Amino acid sequence: MSGTSEGPRAPAGTAPGTPPAPVTERHTTAPHPAPDPPAAQHPDAAPAPPAAVADDGPSASELRDYRAAFNAATLPMAVVDGRGQVLRANEALGGLLGAAATTLARQQACELFDLASDDRTWLAYREVLQGRRSRFRCTRRLKHPDGRFLWAEVTVVPMTGTSAAEPARVLLTVADISDRRELQERLRHLQMHDPVTRLPNRTLFFERLASALETPPYQDDSMPPRQHARIGLCYLDLDGFKAINDTLGHRTGDRLLAAVAGRLTDCAENDASRTPGGSRLVARLGGDEFAILVEDSAGTQELTDLARSVLAALQQPFDLAGQRFSVSASIGVVERAAAGTSPTGLMQAADTTLYWAKADGKGRWTLFDPERNAHRMTRQSLSSTLRPAVERGEFTLEYQPLVGMADGVLRGVEALVRWNHPQFGVLSPNRFVGIAEEDGSIVQLGRWVLRTACRQARRWQLDHPAEPPLFISVNVAVRQVWDSDLVADVAEILAETELAPGLLQLELTESAVMGSGGRPLRALQALSDMGVRIAIDDFGTGYSNLAYLSRLPVSVLKLDGAFVKGFRYEDGTHPSPADETIVEAMVQLAHRLGLTVTAECVETAGQAERLRRIGCDTGQGWLYSRAVAPERIAGLIGSRPLEG
Repeated sequence: MSGTSEGPRAPAGTAPGTPPAPVTERHTTAPHPAPDPPAAQHPDAAPAPPAAVADDGPSASELRDYRAAFNAATLPMAVVDGRGQVLRANEALGGLLGAAATTLARQQACELFDLASDDRTWLAYREVLQGRRSRFRCTRRLKHPDGRFLWAEVTVVPMTGTSAAEPARVLLTVADISDRRELQERLRHLQMHDPVTRLPNRTLFFERLASALETPPYQDDSMPPRQHARIGLCYLDLDGFKAINDTLGHRTGDRLLAAVAGRLTDCAENDASRTPGGSRLVARLGGDEFAILVEDSAGTQELTDLARSVLAALQQPFDLAGQRFSVSASIGVVERAAAGTSPTGLMQAADTTLYWAKADGKGRWTLFDPERNAHRMTRQSLSSTLRPAVERGEFTLEYQPLVGMADGVLRGVEALVRWNHPQFGVLSPNRFVGIAEEDGSIVQLGRWVLRTACRQARRWQLDHPAEPPLFISVNVAVRQVWDSDLVADVAEILAETELAPGLLQLELTESAVMGSGGRPLRALQALSDMGVRIAIDDFGTGYSNLAYLSRLPVSVLKLDGAFVKGFRYEDGTHPSPADETIVEAMVQLAHRLGLTVTAECVETAGQAERLRRIGCDTGQGWLYSRAVAPERIAGLIGSRPLEG
């Protein structure tokens, strides 16, 4: 609506409604005497007409029409001056506020419509009043005279004033948008809730979670410490739900999900462990995954009690459409202080803990363990940096002596890889070899170990030509046999380093060798035909299928250290006659098959003596030496027999 409620004033002495004098050619050309100064004019004298008038503004009748339209409009409106004071309000606005329109004059519009409740709204409103903003609109919740609340959209726009930069007045309008708001809320409810279970969905869950972490429920220092912004989460997944969907159909599956949702809601609302005043939200995150968010939790005990209650409720049979179902769930439980916690971090912890619950056997709850998670994170970190570490040269080899049991002379060494990690320090093989086997980097790492070990063995041979050459024993993972051309790699490295094939021993675990067929068996046979010795590591702890020993190209059995520990006498440990009998039988069997036997984990002279009498060929363990740098091995070559 353009114009103002106050039009230009009529000349003094002119009756209201009298039209202005017509402008003629004579008026514009005839000379006129200069008017007297305003102070000298008589109060009742009419001022001289202007020389020419192009537009004299709205007439009095137009102003009356404007005022009538303003007062009769069904849209509540008010004219507000530059100070925010209501100059005039129409009847619709008076009816909206439950007051006579005339009583609203001289009241502050910001107080009538709560425009000063937040800084952003107040600033925008003031900018319109001061002519620095062309429009302002906000939504406010107002109380109707009949007691009900309604949603109103308040709009403020400048009216024509003395200058464009500083309007004298603004027009304020108020539109009832309650119906629109109600429709929006209904649409939002549909958007934020799962249609199958009627529970809040993933979107609403994360919105609520973010809100809970941004605004702690208690900020008063006088409150007990346990009530200061803690949050908990039970993240659960139904065990075996896919089988129900696949066998009975999605309709039955949906009915079961709805029934599960009902029991979860009952547990969340009626559980005895619930903290008075605490808020809980049950949501379906997708598929058969649900979450119970506990705001202002009382601690870990409340969450674990809730998890137990949920498991007990779900273990009760479900009767649906004449069929009875039994389901179980795995639950990951996380409880912590809200400060410093992000939605992403909390959900990652819950997801990890849920995975632990399933890995531990399903049908149970598992509490988040920071130490266990740190181990997982370390494992992930190692996995992501393992391949680049080989290229950066972060791996080194140490060598542990293999000593002849009969004479104590050094016969060979086993190459053991170490990772000089820039963050975690020196890591032994059990920290990263399993990871390397999983992601396939064991092929690259194993090739480096093989080449480095063969090169070192050849160097010892050249440096000590008068001494019998040492054989080098290298561990090989079964994935190296499957994923790489191990035979070609070995042949290439032996040719490159000029090491005799008979001085290379490849160790594979018993579980990897036993039952080998197809490509692995052909590879082992080709290596044996080449002259390379094949050793079964940790023999006696895996399949122990003796029938395979006669068919596999195996040269050496390495007895697991668990058997050797039964030979201890010196430290008061009671020896195990069964272990001695088993070792003696395996040694005799191996010798009859033409195999040599190496005993691992030899730690005492008594063990060494007993193994020597049984007939073990070589021994390996701390009695002789730990794994050492290659320079230390060079010092042992040709020296007196090692202790033992």
